[in-house]
Amino acid sequence: MQELFRDSDLYDIVEKVVKGERLSREDGIRLYQSNDLLTIGYMADLVRKRKNGNRAYFIVNRHINHTNICKVRCKFCAFGRDKDDPKAYLLPLEVIEAKAREVVDMGVTEVHIVGGCHPDLRLEYAEEMLRRVHRILPGVHLQAFTAVEIDHFAEQEGITVEEVLRRLQAAGLGSLPGGGAEIFSPRVREKVCEKKISGERWLEVHATAHKIGMRSNATMLYGHIETIEERVDHMLRLREVQDQTGGFMTFIPLAFHPKHTQMENVITTRTTGFDDLKTLAIGRLLLDNFDHIKAFWIMIGPKVAQVSLAFGVDDLDGTVVEERITHDAGADTSQSMTRAEIVKLIRDAGFVPVERDTLYNVVREG
Repeated sequence: MQELFRDSDLYDIVEKVVKGERLSREDGIRLYQSNDLLTIGYMADLVRKRKNGNRAYFIVNRHINHTNICKVRCKFCAFGRDKDDPKAYLLPLEVIEAKAREVVDMGVTEVHIVGGCHPDLRLEYAEEMLRRVHRILPGVHLQAFTAVEIDHFAEQEGITVEEVLRRLQAAGLGSLPGGGAEIFSPRVREKVCEKKISGERWLEVHATAHKIGMRSNATMLYGHIETIEERVDHMLRLREVQDQTGGFMTFIPLAFHPKHTQMENVITTRTTGFDDLKTLAIGRLLLDNFDHIKAFWIMIGPKVAQVSLAFGVDDLDGTVVEERITHDAGADTSQSMTRAEIVKLIRDAGFVPVERDTLYNVVREG
């Protein structure tokens, strides 16, 4: 099959992928510079099949965004608010309990909780929230709090990140989501999220979680002011940490949505489907030590997410139920999909739908 690509400028990279060799930084940059999307897709699909066969994963989950009050106020975020903003909110624990009760009979296996860095929110609130959700949904995995939130709690309490993680783990925390990574480049962070923790600190928080036996995900926000070199370097830093800890489960590239952000006059259009598919495929190729690549359908739409299954992706995320962060930035996707809708997307693309839990244990196949 690889002989079909002998005339491609990427043929030497095809050979490396066929042989199972690790790609270099230069290879990643060349892939981004190329418009030969089908060759890139062929390589990513080859890696996908080696790792996951014809399976495409999804999860029945529920998102809860407990507060949009945030001291960090990144320029690319339309979700965060100052405390005195009329649209600012902090959900009372009773409301969070009600949201958990809504999905008791829905077969949910994960509750995903992320929010802003509320300047007055203490660790006790987070612990109590986890305990209450866990009581209502005792068999459900709680994936909660980005590395940025974990660092915020450590600063608030004057304790280490490891102490924060152990306390939250004791309250029911199962794993960390991948948010807050953005682009690790100091140049980019200085321009778009200067108050946020550094990329190195983000990696340190996740490595600490891995050290105490907690798994996590990793993201990359693309399609704003970053260069392709900075995208590649971001992925390679994730690959380095994964070599050291083995704790990352999934890589999730997140397409930037500019509407209602401080950057909407600078970045006036969203990423294209071409760029989305290329980024997902390159993620699959560079992150050879990650088992899974996820297309978050909320951000790129269910149709592009469906096509991405032929470009290295093996996970479409889940039912979600309610999502505020991307929709505040102008997402025009639904806020949820049913299990049946996700299964149809996967089957129509020629793959075997596999319902999983957070840790990729199979709940139901086919």
